[in-house]
Amino acid sequence: MSLTTPPSVQKLQTALHDKAKGSPNFRFYALYDKVHRQDVLVFAYECCKANGGAAGVDGQTFDDIEEYGVGKWLDELAQELRSRTYRPQPVRRAVWIPKPERAKRPTQLARCSGRRFWARQVHFS
Repeated sequence: MSLTTPPSVQKLQTALHDKAKGSPNFRFYALYDKVHRQDVLVFAYECCKANGGAAGVDGQTFDDIEEYGVGKWLDELAQELRSRTYRPQPVRRAVWIPKPERAKRPTQLARCSGRRFWARQVHFS
């Protein structure tokens, strides 16, 4: 995946990174005010779509989201985040993956807005 991070998202990532490294005891109790930003949501959506993947536990796919309207879907997600009413659905254990260091590791599936967006929005690499 070779998506270029928008400058506004890079600025946010840098600020959060600097705060975390500069104040190791500081705790980010709520990032709602950061992750509901349109630029962050759009970039997270683009990254997740470019990465592919199967539908979440709710059965929603990227095709479903595009049929519904990406802008509308992102606006609704942003509103849930802004009002702090977003609640991730429980994950479902999908399969057990064999691992060399131990017998098996479980994988879990969440819904699109849970698994993909939260993971992507708070992953600052």
